[in-house]
Amino acid sequence: METHAQHPILVIGHTHPDTDSICAAIAYAQLKNTLDPARRYAPCRAGLVNRETQFVLDYFGVAAPPLCTDVSPQLSDVDYRHEPGVPPELSLRRAWRALRDRGVDTLCVVDGDQRLQGLVTIRDMAKVNLDPADERLLARTGTGFDNVIDTLDAQAAVPPAGDKVTGKVVLVPGRTEAAEDVAPGDVALLSGRAEAQRIAVERGAGCVVVCGGAAADEEACALAREKGCGVLVTPHSLYAAGQLILQASAVREYMVREDLVTFTPHTLVETVAKVMASVRYRYFPVVDDLGRCVGLISRRNLLNLQKKQIILVDHNERSQAVDGLSEAEVLEVVDHHRLGALETDAPVYVRNVPVGATSTIVWQLYREHGVTPDRATAGLLLSAILSDTLMFRSPTCTPADKQAAQALAELAGVEMETYAAAMFDRGGDVSGKTPEEILRTDYKLFTSGAARFGVGHGSFMNEKNRRAAQALLGPYLPEALARQGLDYIFYLFTDIPTSTSHLMAAGRGAQALVERAFGAATEDGAAVLPGVVSRKKQVIPALISAMRQQLPETF
Repeated sequence: METHAQHPILVIGHTHPDTDSICAAIAYAQLKNTLDPARRYAPCRAGLVNRETQFVLDYFGVAAPPLCTDVSPQLSDVDYRHEPGVPPELSLRRAWRALRDRGVDTLCVVDGDQRLQGLVTIRDMAKVNLDPADERLLARTGTGFDNVIDTLDAQAAVPPAGDKVTGKVVLVPGRTEAAEDVAPGDVALLSGRAEAQRIAVERGAGCVVVCGGAAADEEACALAREKGCGVLVTPHSLYAAGQLILQASAVREYMVREDLVTFTPHTLVETVAKVMASVRYRYFPVVDDLGRCVGLISRRNLLNLQKKQIILVDHNERSQAVDGLSEAEVLEVVDHHRLGALETDAPVYVRNVPVGATSTIVWQLYREHGVTPDRATAGLLLSAILSDTLMFRSPTCTPADKQAAQALAELAGVEMETYAAAMFDRGGDVSGKTPEEILRTDYKLFTSGAARFGVGHGSFMNEKNRRAAQALLGPYLPEALARQGLDYIFYLFTDIPTSTSHLMAAGRGAQALVERAFGAATEDGAAVLPGVVSRKKQVIPALISAMRQQLPETF
């Protein structure tokens, strides 16, 4: 049984990814591929690429990682059988041999482009031998003479003139007079009697089959060439040939065409198991997005499930992770946030450092292993550090972040001030965006006690962009709150040049929470917070503390 190649280990950030989340995933996957070439590490993203990140990727000529929103097991994580399909004209005898050799009881019948046409099983083929013999079976099903030759292990003394059988199958035993029963187009199976061969040809047979290894009569062959009749010689006895020849029929006549149950490699294993439990088939075809057959799967194959292996970067909380995390195998966590409630089945490598960006940690790992990133990778890491530290203005920024950025700027060949201004300006542009797009640009969910809340964060180089974002997002927050079923939603609008943020809130008692957390009155729907620029270090801890004071019974 052919099995899948080893699946890549996915390196993935949080949902609604920011620049650090995506750039750290790309850079860390590249480092892991360098250090561990025997395995394959693939960066992924759990959401859409925002404008700031797209600017960074375009600037350094790097493609966005593929989207991965669910790591629940799919059929691609199962070692199902990669059995090739068979053509519709394949003979039943050849089909039986394929079933025997492959150890299955089902074959996928495909066209020339490998698109699924039907299924044929042992039970379907058994009808030929168990049902009463049908002497017109080959003609009725349009069987080709090539199938007849192959099924009877025959040699063509005179090749048949036509492609397909058009008459009935006639057995001519020892008596020569029996050849008189042959009609035009028939396939006559007879012994080696020369006179019987000539009579069958004269009667207009489409093909004469000389059985038992006897020789074809030369005079009969000459006459056959004149009349367009084929002459075949088979080593099988007349009796055996009479049994075998019906197996020359094409599988297309026995395959099931209607109500086929198929799966794709993307189908969730949970869905596959439920469907399999509701029907009686043993094997099910697996087809790609174009309907091309890629294999067969059975209930037994589901026992060979290989969980997706993943590395989490820039997050460690289940609420911020891709769907299906509980059904995957987490191998590593590389992050700079607080430790949340994440349980694993086995010990994992955790690198959690209180620095301004996950990309700073990734840079440290490069240095520890003596690996120098190329210009593009250095540029991605630099961009992520500048983004997460707001060009070193955030209180989360550490000397390690500044040292990393300086070294990376040299490798990337950029001037930090100029580059950062262009990056933030692009990221803060909200023209053409919907309120939902603005909210989800950099948005995370948190749980503290019984409270569930979301916090979004936007950074702006100019006041015009910041005011435009507030005008769009303010009226939308109550609607988003209802849709997501949260207790609160907060959004932080940060003016990078002034290191001042405007905090909007939605939810019952949300305004009181903001006032309790920051001691700032709310004006025009937003609290002005001078010096507050970090969601992780300044906003989340203050909000959680205020919730514990305001709603102690839920903690």
